[in-house]
Amino acid sequence: MVGGVDTHRDTHTAAAVLATTGQLLGVQTFPATGPGYAQLARWLESFGALRIVGVEGTGAYGAGLTRYLTGRQITVVEVDRPDRRTRRARGKSDPIDAEAAARAALTGERISTPKNRDGHLEALRALRIARRSAVTARKIVAQQVHALLVTAPEPLRDQLRGRRLPAIITLCAPAPDTSPGLTDPTVAVRLALHHLAVRYQHLTAEIDQLDTAITGLVNLLNPALLALPGVGPDCAGQLLLTAGDNPDRLRSEAAFAHLCGVAPIPASSGRTDRHRLNRGGDRQANAALYRIALSRLRWDPRTQAYKTRRTHQGLSTQDIIRCLKRYLAREIYNTLHHPTTSTNIP
Repeated sequence: MVGGVDTHRDTHTAAAVLATTGQLLGVQTFPATGPGYAQLARWLESFGALRIVGVEGTGAYGAGLTRYLTGRQITVVEVDRPDRRTRRARGKSDPIDAEAAARAALTGERISTPKNRDGHLEALRALRIARRSAVTARKIVAQQVHALLVTAPEPLRDQLRGRRLPAIITLCAPAPDTSPGLTDPTVAVRLALHHLAVRYQHLTAEIDQLDTAITGLVNLLNPALLALPGVGPDCAGQLLLTAGDNPDRLRSEAAFAHLCGVAPIPASSGRTDRHRLNRGGDRQANAALYRIALSRLRWDPRTQAYKTRRTHQGLSTQDIIRCLKRYLAREIYNTLHHPTTSTNIP
């Protein structure tokens, strides 16, 4: 028999389907806890030999269940949610979604091998989450500083006019004299800028500490990535997370390109014959490849020569970057599987 699980924060709904006829054997809901995982596995196995289990959200609410089932040597596949046409025809509920997951695992449609989430990359993922939130918070602080300066009293605006953000932060960080009273707009704005500047400096120090930790972890996991031109710790960390602890689940470099959203797909109709890049996939990995491409266009002589050659062939800069992202996906894939070798490409 085959199992399917619709996962949520507090409960998991499981469905059992007979592999030979596709008959629905039963549906039941279990708590999303350690004992609940054990009850779910025993319930599925009570119907017979368990061939495979399809789980929705193996990287989110289903991560704990996936680890438990994998630890019991039960094959787990990740199942995409049902398409809109199916949901319009059958409706949506936890039992319906669980049954759909089981049938998808049975037919092999809309399934993929889930990432392992018990290795070193879990540590890297946690550090990157903290860094991303710190970067976002620092960006908001910078926007608030600029917004305050737009309406600040004229003497303060004249003092900071034309200065770049690091200089503004340095000038505003010392505590101001508040003896004239906070009813004075200039004093109040200076005090607000002081707190924002101190917050900006604190977030910068936090980001630097996380960058150091991430760099050390990436060097430990795959130092060959950092040796590639234009690949820094942030981009390398994202690409490692996209591939997962088990990059062998990616059958080819074309599959990795699709995962990163940089694979060309047909977009032809009638007399028009063209291709475009896949708009799906991991958008964070796509953004990492884009940053690497821009860095190489600026600093790498080989990539600059490639751009010149392709420009003479009539390609726009945007098309050249799209081609570069596809080449980069190939090089990154080879480096992930063979850290000591890389493809000599632009």
